[in-house]
Amino acid sequence: MALAKAVGARVHRREDPRLVTGRGRFVDDHSVNGLHHAMFVRSPYAHAVVERIDTSAAESMPGVVAVFTRTDFEQVINSPLHVNGANILTQNPEQFPIAGDEVLFQGEAIAVVVADTRYRAADAAEAVKIDYEPLPAVIDVREAAGSSSNTAHKNLSSNVAWDERFVGGDIAAAFSEADIKLTQRITQQRVCPVSLETRAIIADYAAFDNHLTIWASCQAPHFIRRWVADRLGMPESRVRVISNDVGGGFGAKIRPYPEDFLVAAASKLLGRPIKWVESRSESFMATTHGRGEEFDIEVAAKHDGTLLGLRVLQIQDLGAYVGFLQTGQTVAVQLATGCYRWRAIEGRSIGVLTNKTSTDPYRGAGRPEAAHLAERAIDLVAGAIGMDPAEIRRRNFITEFPHTNLLGMTFDSGDYGQALDRALELIDYPRWREKQAALRAVGRHIGIGLASYVEVCGFGPSKETAAALGVGLVESAQVRVNPRGDVAVYTGAHAQGQGHETSFSQLVADKLGVPIDAIDVRHGDTNEGAAFGLGTYGSRSLAVGGIAILRCCDKIVEKGKTLAANLLEASQEDIAFDDGRFYVRGSRGHSRTLADVAVAAYGLGWVDGSQEHGLEAVTYFDPAGTTFPFGSHACVVEVDIETGSVKVLHYAAVDDCGTVVNPMIVDGQIQGGITQGLAQALLEEVVYDQDGGQLKSGTLADYLMPTANETLNYDLDRTVTPTPLNELGAKGAGEAGTIGSSAAVINAICDALAPFGISHVDMPASPDRIWSLLRAELAK
Repeated sequence: MALAKAVGARVHRREDPRLVTGRGRFVDDHSVNGLHHAMFVRSPYAHAVVERIDTSAAESMPGVVAVFTRTDFEQVINSPLHVNGANILTQNPEQFPIAGDEVLFQGEAIAVVVADTRYRAADAAEAVKIDYEPLPAVIDVREAAGSSSNTAHKNLSSNVAWDERFVGGDIAAAFSEADIKLTQRITQQRVCPVSLETRAIIADYAAFDNHLTIWASCQAPHFIRRWVADRLGMPESRVRVISNDVGGGFGAKIRPYPEDFLVAAASKLLGRPIKWVESRSESFMATTHGRGEEFDIEVAAKHDGTLLGLRVLQIQDLGAYVGFLQTGQTVAVQLATGCYRWRAIEGRSIGVLTNKTSTDPYRGAGRPEAAHLAERAIDLVAGAIGMDPAEIRRRNFITEFPHTNLLGMTFDSGDYGQALDRALELIDYPRWREKQAALRAVGRHIGIGLASYVEVCGFGPSKETAAALGVGLVESAQVRVNPRGDVAVYTGAHAQGQGHETSFSQLVADKLGVPIDAIDVRHGDTNEGAAFGLGTYGSRSLAVGGIAILRCCDKIVEKGKTLAANLLEASQEDIAFDDGRFYVRGSRGHSRTLADVAVAAYGLGWVDGSQEHGLEAVTYFDPAGTTFPFGSHACVVEVDIETGSVKVLHYAAVDDCGTVVNPMIVDGQIQGGITQGLAQALLEEVVYDQDGGQLKSGTLADYLMPTANETLNYDLDRTVTPTPLNELGAKGAGEAGTIGSSAAVINAICDALAPFGISHVDMPASPDRIWSLLRAELAK
């Protein structure tokens, strides 16, 4: 009797019992003998010269063992931080992990205090005296891009870090054929990735064997190991990074941060273990922000809705330094054509330095920005020609795959019309249109917004990533069948809530025919198992890491067949395997279990010497290309014209991530992603004082986060269009909810406000912003 298939089943997350009962293992739960604590002295200024640092008072305080400044760290840290994709940079100001004579954003570290308790370290940090000479702070990104602006770094001649151009098709011809031409400025405000667990690190350096152990809350332990080892001049084999449970990352915990190097260097200088746990206020200042981009778009189209040409200018607010992966945000231009056929596109991306916290990837990382501008463009055209927003999408959808867009991105597979039709069905689109008209007659303003998106996921192809990153984003796995038949899986992918232990177990359960409870999935420790991994981001874990696991299982089955042939006294060609049993074809009763073969593999083994003992495999998977999930979201809102407040009445999402391993986990990912997109659309914004660069939204009292009161039950469904790029057909689902949601919400708000002549609202669509727009229109 065949076993029930695990892939596709709604298996409850194996991680949850541990986490919900308080048995999770986070960095701050860990301690080692002789542990000391670090506290950072941070600049209160966005831009200033550091004239004098007096550490004497702090050094004399009880429990303080050291106060370090840049001079001390220069003995241990050999070079500035690494930036990926530096090939596009016209200038890249060096970022040493700690400031010297110039501070460049509020919150930049200037000194590190180490004491025997966190509280003593905090008290001593306040006793460090620093004299500053304030300099003009560069805050407005458009002003900063100009040639007459002050510079964010006193030794730079301009603030422009890159200026990249993208061209596909004859843009002049496309605009010359247009019946209508539209322009719009679209703001993607800065947002803060507010993880439940802030960043944290423990570093323990042992001088006797030159070995450094780091416990870190991060998304990519091997990244941290690589760069910390490099900057501290240590062999990677002498650095171990352990990242157990991680309380959220959202892209902000991919990179190695200044604090990672400084805490490790302090441990090396002192020869004792040191812990640092970021406070929430530090997190707002020093953890990288997301988005922070402005777009100017020009659209050319026909009266019948045919899309012709698209011009996109992207201005990225980089903050004080170019982020570790921030050059990759140009993908917002490369994907700006969205799901649609265009005749031509012309794009330009300008990266601009300001005196703010650096920006870097945040859930979606360029793809929400691309989808937002594409979907706003579609709705603007629909409004100008009087066409239903659903109809204009249908007329312009890409329908043949694989499809290479105008800027060279090859979409693997898709059926965009099917996803849109299902979303309209879920939302009951005709009924809401009828209801909208009826309610407008009595002074209530309902809006229906659509967003169809395509995104790029499964980052990994070495041919695309090795040159820019210095390493191909391949992924590896090790799978070992133990003598009793249970299975250990080691993966380089690392979870921060995605449910890897469950989904990966489902893959192995089906491939090897073992119960899920007999599978142990291990990740997050660079010294455990043989897997080398590049971490979890870009919805790559299943589409890249999962395939490495599957291929390990295939190798194990093939190796097991050779031993099963001996045990069953048959030729290897006659051996088949399924449901956890090796058997002779045509004679299922003549079989051996996987456990039988594993016992033999670790016992006498292959008596003919044809194979080594043991039953395990290691695989590196380098995908042939990236995957392109897609979907359609539909949102219904009501706008209170008197107050400007927005209430979301109905939200439906149809997402296609290819083959789904666990529908329950995918639904959870989609729900979380939608909520984050909804939060950006309506609530969240990092705000700086425009004169002095002071962070004005540096607490959870000032930075608005959604609660249960601001969300609702989403109607979710999916289509399944497998990718041909891997044998599972999986594309990735971790960011999908975020990609389409902000545009769907804003399109709905604009639809509600259309009778007032308002065609665009920037994010966050706060009551004040909407009220001000309405007052301005009514005053005309």
